[in-house]
Amino acid sequence: MYGAIVGGQIGGAGAAGALAATGFDTLAVIVACTTLIAAGLSVWKLAPRLRRNR
Repeated sequence: MYGAIVGGQIGGAGAAGALAATGFDTLAVIVACTTLIAAGLSVWKLAPRLRRNR
């Protein structure tokens, strides 16, 4: 159970670490950033403007 990993068996956190090295994590970060920027811009457009008395 706590011995060395045999052959091509990867389980649990090891599988996540192996998948993170494929480059898809970079694409996921880019998609997440683009989504957050778009959401922020849409909320900014919906927010009421401040009225200043001059």
